[in-house]
Amino acid sequence: MQAIEVRRFRKRYGTVEAVRGISFAVERGELFGIIGPDGAGKTTLLRALCTLLLPDEGEIIISGMDTRRHMANIRQIIGYMPQRFSLYQDLTVEQNLNFFADLFQVPEDERRARLEQLYRFSRLGPFKKRAAGALSGGMKQKLALSCALIHTPDILILDEPTFGVDPVSRQEFWDILHDIQQQGTTIVVSTAYMEEADRCDRVMLFHQGRILALDHPQKLKERYRFPLFQLEGENLAALQEHFSTLAGVRSIQRFGDSLHVSFRDEPSAQIWKAARGHGLQRFQRIAPSMEDIFLDLTTESSYEFTQN
Repeated sequence: MQAIEVRRFRKRYGTVEAVRGISFAVERGELFGIIGPDGAGKTTLLRALCTLLLPDEGEIIISGMDTRRHMANIRQIIGYMPQRFSLYQDLTVEQNLNFFADLFQVPEDERRARLEQLYRFSRLGPFKKRAAGALSGGMKQKLALSCALIHTPDILILDEPTFGVDPVSRQEFWDILHDIQQQGTTIVVSTAYMEEADRCDRVMLFHQGRILALDHPQKLKERYRFPLFQLEGENLAALQEHFSTLAGVRSIQRFGDSLHVSFRDEPSAQIWKAARGHGLQRFQRIAPSMEDIFLDLTTESSYEFTQN
């Protein structure tokens, strides 16, 4: 039995269709990433997985239970960390954890061992008497995650847990998630950070309520068959304008102080020679990042996702 099955799920808010009849499945013990920008429909989807929203059409099955008919049972096996987790700022770390342990009716004889385990992997033990409002952003996220884990859920659902967190804390957070996964927990995590896709077993690229692609991160990169180059120059705007006029160019994207340009066929030496006259200074062939793949799929109007 799969941990999660989503079948033709559709959700609307008035005239706005937030999720558009999608189907996919999450395997047990998998770390499954939902990757997409703000407004893609990620939060709507995750709330529906947690039974906080019901489908307008289709169905969602969690561990063999339908979210319409088995809401209470599903909530007992799910840990949910929303994008803005409501910690009690005036309560200490310990008091917040005990509050959620009470909420989920964690037995007293299990609670002490569970708290010690959570303190250990989150590294919050030395701060258990500190008020949640006095914690750093990364520590607050770790506390929020610990609260979601207090009842030892089978499935953990996280909505952009690393948003606004510094790079070091983001790395630590992902290390914790992999430790949790090793204990057998199924994890579904959404993020707008494309580079975090490589930390997942499989990823679903999600945009405007639709699935663009779903596969292992490396397999998605291997499917990218177009020559891709990174270009640097003294005037990127002029360089971008020049390449936009070339028939063989498939896409042009700005990445910081460089351009990523993909071609339908291998570019000729004449293309690079001509570009020198438009300010090209350096170029090199590169492997596609997940962001390259995502942007390519969103601009490819003929693309249509089909799941094997």
